[in-house]
Amino acid sequence: MKSIYKSEKLELFTPASSSMELPYVGGIVAGFPSPADDFVYESIDLNKLIVKHPDATFYARVRGQSMVGDFMEDDLLVIDRSMEWTDNKIALCYVENEFTLKRIKIENGKCFLIPSNSDFPIIEVNDDKDVIIWGIVTYSIKKH
Repeated sequence: MKSIYKSEKLELFTPASSSMELPYVGGIVAGFPSPADDFVYESIDLNKLIVKHPDATFYARVRGQSMVGDFMEDDLLVIDRSMEWTDNKIALCYVENEFTLKRIKIENGKCFLIPSNSDFPIIEVNDDKDVIIWGIVTYSIKKH
């Protein structure tokens, strides 16, 4: 991944253009396994699966605590700039010259940017604030 933007709170990367097919076993059964499942393999390319619009897609690492509940520090996000933003989508927003991750809430004709962590303020989108919805989170990758 190539870093295209880096600050204390955010680092953006472009997706690699290479393909790498990995073994894929299909659905994982949480109950009793079937002996035949040990021999079923396909392949899957994660870039093809999670990047629908390569020219408009970026990866970002989560920094900070405002979205705890949805994401944790260092989760990797896939952000698509070509997607329309609508109610309840999680967006990378550019607010007052800083990037922030928030959930979009549209209510009574008004738009709000909602943090998952109640310790952080709700941001009302209005003419007084310089706000750009930069992209929509389509996937998150967590380290376990």
